[in-house]
Amino acid sequence: MGYQRLLDDRVVLISGGTMGVGAATAIAAAEAGASAVVISGRRPDKAEPTVARIRDAGAEALFVQADVADVEAAINTVEATVSAYGRIDCLVNAAAVVDRGTLLETTPEFFDWHVAVNLRAPFFTMQAAVRDMLARQSPGSIVNILSTSMHVGQTILAAYVASKGGLAHVTKNAAHAHRFDRIRINGLNIGWTITEGEDAIQRKAHGATDGWYAKAAAGMPMGKLGQPDEIADFIVFLLSDRSGVVTGSIIDWDQNVIGALD
Repeated sequence: MGYQRLLDDRVVLISGGTMGVGAATAIAAAEAGASAVVISGRRPDKAEPTVARIRDAGAEALFVQADVADVEAAINTVEATVSAYGRIDCLVNAAAVVDRGTLLETTPEFFDWHVAVNLRAPFFTMQAAVRDMLARQSPGSIVNILSTSMHVGQTILAAYVASKGGLAHVTKNAAHAHRFDRIRINGLNIGWTITEGEDAIQRKAHGATDGWYAKAAAGMPMGKLGQPDEIADFIVFLLSDRSGVVTGSIIDWDQNVIGALD
């Protein structure tokens, strides 16, 4: 993608920015002209390659170690961003857990873990980011990474679907609340995407072996799974002024058409 400096001089925070879609978005934001890109995650060793690529693209980079299941740690990622760079212009909530469990298998603890990471953390990072934008009377842009599974989802993802469905409605509610503050908030429902995390869970939960991706890709309409760099391009566009007045939108980024039947 020719980024055309779509995020010129923006300060961008990406939760879950050490791997997968979050890492791809962090690098894309730097290539799009962001002055600083902050990523959060649990493991410093996973952050190092992404931090290096952000800097190679010409932006300042900061890693904030955080397990966003701890709401104070989630809020601190925004506070650390503002402390380091004076403001936050863009926020991407990409951190998520997607473990397996049906309605009957899900324990309260398992349910609460999904809600803590996938719903509560984005809620309160948005709150902190919006407070900074309002204090500066400055516009801003937020993108929440959702999932096409929120429409109904697989039966083995009961808690995940609940958390992502909740985040979709939080996204629209917050967008409505702050539209006259010129803070745009949108959500992206991504379909089946190939990431390090997806590879690990396919092997752990489904017994996948080497070659599983080629078989899965062959069964998809476009002959491949979603690619993190392609999703990152779309996120950068949504964060940027080039996406115009769009706010409160929940966009299905997938190759299967939701609700369609053959």
